Amino acid sequence: MRFANLQGRAVLVVRGDDGTDRAVDIERSSDGRLGSDPAVYVDLANHALLGEIAASVSANDAPALDPALLGAPVPRPPKGLGVGLNYRTHAIESGREFPTEPHFFGKTNNCVAGPFDDVIAPAGRHEIDFEAEVVIAFGRTCKGATEDDAWSYLAGVTCGQDISDRGEQFRLPIKQFTIAKSYDTFGPTGPFLVTPDEFPDRDALGLTGVVSGEVMQEANTSDLIFPIPALVAWLTRFMTFGPGDLVWTGTPGGVGEARTPQRFLVDGDVIETTVSGVGTMRNRVVVR
Repeated sequence: MRFANLQGRAVLVVRGDDGTDRAVDIERSSDGRLGSDPAVYVDLANHALLGEIAASVSANDAPALDPALLGAPVPRPPKGLGVGLNYRTHAIESGREFPTEPHFFGKTNNCVAGPFDDVIAPAGRHEIDFEAEVVIAFGRTCKGATEDDAWSYLAGVTCGQDISDRGEQFRLPIKQFTIAKSYDTFGPTGPFLVTPDEFPDRDALGLTGVVSGEVMQEANTSDLIFPIPALVAWLTRFMTFGPGDLVWTGTPGGVGEARTPQRFLVDGDVIETTVSGVGTMRNRVVVR
């Protein structure tokens, strides 16, 4: 199933016979058994009923979906985390050894933005970088997961960007990962949240990052140092996760900070982020 946040309302996204995406309002289609908040489709307890709705609706009767009206599929995550140095290509370009355990930082919920929202780069900050990522959303209470059952705790997968102020991130004497990656709008996600069963191979998702027409990052999650099941198992050793918690799973090689010459975001840039089977985000950079 594919879900979206359409002007604050939870919708099931279905494909019409003409190939267009159409929006099925979940509250109306469930006769009020489920609410309108996007939180309903992030909760795996509701997926049986959502599956019944998906099987019964006539896609051609649903209105066409206007992508310009989409918000972040999980607009208010209770908590968000990001993984550092989790693609082999990114570790190599950074000149670092492959980590032996995952390294995490916070992505606070104020940074979450929609798939077509502007990314606001603060004026006077000249090292704002792009990081295309696959983002996972937990769908039920999870503590002590194993790699074998990790996917069963996830409500879905979406596209994400981990926008980063490198000047702040690497400021001495103590590096500031969480703050530098959590400015308002520094975590766009979308356009859809897609359940894991929709992917031919959920452990091999294509990921592409384009900046103003130039392909900057291209990878597959099969290149992750710590695949998604390993991340879920490691995180839930000591922390409890629940519906709506998000994890940015890492970025591949090609980030602006590691290029020669370096390529940071400037006013007017357009960032396009694509995950195979999910879709594409387009976020314009606005300096102010």
